[in-house]
Amino acid sequence: MTQKTKNILLVAGFIIVVIIAYNYAIANTFELKREFKTLQREALVFDNLPLQLSSLKQREHYYDSLLTTYQLGQGSMQNSMLSAINTFADTHQLKIVEFREPHNIEQNDLKINTYQFTLEGNYNAIIALIYQLEQHTKFGEIINLHFEKKKNYKSGKYYLQAKVLLKSFG
Repeated sequence: MTQKTKNILLVAGFIIVVIIAYNYAIANTFELKREFKTLQREALVFDNLPLQLSSLKQREHYYDSLLTTYQLGQGSMQNSMLSAINTFADTHQLKIVEFREPHNIEQNDLKINTYQFTLEGNYNAIIALIYQLEQHTKFGEIINLHFEKKKNYKSGKYYLQAKVLLKSFG
């Protein structure tokens, strides 16, 4: 063999040895390094877990306090609303004439409930109830309020009725 052929075989052998060494040793080292970094990130997540748990418990207490503040009980929204209206009506001489089933609409993955009820009583008491519903209980927003003056033909007296539409999301 000539010197040139020996040099070519030597370079080709060296390249083959480098490729074999990369496949068996160096590639595994890079893979283990990637896996090590992934495990370090997961360990950081687990180290922060108690902190996240306490944060979530604080949020839960906060949201529970909001539910009790705005009188949203464990029952359905309709029952809670009716209970709040009845409580207010008892103390302010209002009469609930009608409370219809909610009208449900689902639009763009958003559920909209519309509640319709009719009240009878003093104008100021009705307005106070509407304010109570919108500002203090957060059941939703009043989208329509229609007052109507009616006459009781048996007694000859006039009374005020208000038809209320309340819209809520959820």
